[in-house]
Amino acid sequence: MYLGIDIGTSSLKCAVLDDAEHVVAQSSVPLELTRPQPGFVEQDPEAWWQATHKAVHALPEAARAAVKSVGLSGQMHGATLLDRHDQPLRPAILWNDGRSAAECRELESREPRAREITGNIVMPGFTAPKLLWVARHEPQIFERTASVLLPKDYVRLKLTGEKVSDLSDASGTAWLDVGRRNWSDAMLDASRLTRAHMPRLVEGSAPGGTISATAAAQLRLPRAVVAGGGGDNAATAVGMGVVQPGQAFLSLGTSGVLFVVTDRFRPNADRAAHAFCHCLPGRWHQMSVMLSAASALDWAASLVGEPDLMRLVAVAEARGLKRRAPYFLPYLSGERTPHNDPHSRGVFFGIGADTGAADLALAVMEGVAFAFADGLQVLLEQGGSIDEISVSGGGARFQYWGRLLSAALNRPLTYRQGSEISAALGAARLARMALAGGAAQDICVPPPIVRAIEPERALAQLLAERRQLFRRLYQDLIPTFAEHAS
Repeated sequence: MYLGIDIGTSSLKCAVLDDAEHVVAQSSVPLELTRPQPGFVEQDPEAWWQATHKAVHALPEAARAAVKSVGLSGQMHGATLLDRHDQPLRPAILWNDGRSAAECRELESREPRAREITGNIVMPGFTAPKLLWVARHEPQIFERTASVLLPKDYVRLKLTGEKVSDLSDASGTAWLDVGRRNWSDAMLDASRLTRAHMPRLVEGSAPGGTISATAAAQLRLPRAVVAGGGGDNAATAVGMGVVQPGQAFLSLGTSGVLFVVTDRFRPNADRAAHAFCHCLPGRWHQMSVMLSAASALDWAASLVGEPDLMRLVAVAEARGLKRRAPYFLPYLSGERTPHNDPHSRGVFFGIGADTGAADLALAVMEGVAFAFADGLQVLLEQGGSIDEISVSGGGARFQYWGRLLSAALNRPLTYRQGSEISAALGAARLARMALAGGAAQDICVPPPIVRAIEPERALAQLLAERRQLFRRLYQDLIPTFAEHAS
């Protein structure tokens, strides 16, 4: 048996996989976050470890006893600051925290080659600018910082006693030379840090520690090998069999991600595309990332007091999209690709006295689909190709949303079995490779297809027309967003 543990933003999931690729057990524990100020998002690192306890103990004892290796997946970018005794100095600053916009500019000023080295614009979500913010606003904490870990690697530390990260997760720190797959001394120096603050790097499918005797006793697990693992999106790709160049997936989760595997390092930093290492050797990937996706629909449902999302979407589908329907800019927490704008915010446009809850929900789903279309355009600009797009994430359960996405992207979408736990499944597959080796194309096969959605010609034409105003609305509001944030 192989255990995958996925440390997400809103929950921690476990999946146990056998040699025949059957998921024999799974569990989930919710996680809470805090927003101490507008634009600030934090989480208690100890909550990840306590959730790990609960989720592992919720698995059947027989499955736990048979675990031979463990893989980790996790939300990316979270700055977990530890003192010399490996104790957290403050809550972790998460990926969707927007406080460090000024520090992003400062870091690129300190190291003018930042985009060349990392392949990415330094964004507020990344780890490095968060440390500059801490140095400026919490200098005593910065001076006491002995090491910085990402969320899944803090759980690894508790599991194994070792400080290790994989290359896919490390790519999102802005401290990695992504093309060379190693820490960048120049980027660390620009952050007033050194390699001593960083974990050891391994490939995601390589061993990255062994469960300690203490953790094994606490979790009632064998002293198994722990794989390097992956950032949540890279691990999701492994779980969905997205491991060969041109294969892609769309994640409709809390955030939105369009991920495509590349055969080499293909940066497009000026358009806010992410170019990261995959969690498999010799592979990279490009991503377009939006900060609010399925979470925007959750927000809209709470706004109109509708607890049943399936019913809300069904009513929206029955009403259907009209040419003069309301618009929604889905930038509730700012945006990454292609705008790199932490000041942008969500906007409804074109609402009237006859606008109802279903109209707002439809506008949200369309706005998210348009943002994905913007991201796809960026990924194709550098000569990349996309053969097939699989869909994962909580929003994948809404078939009507899939119709909107397929039409907006003008691409067929494939829905696969187990997509709701694909990151944990990918972590388990990495655990298997770390223990016994094996080729990625043999182990990381795509799960069975549940359904496929083809773009509808009339809907695609309507969305193409409406997208022009969607894009113009953002451009018109750029100065207003900045003024509102100042």
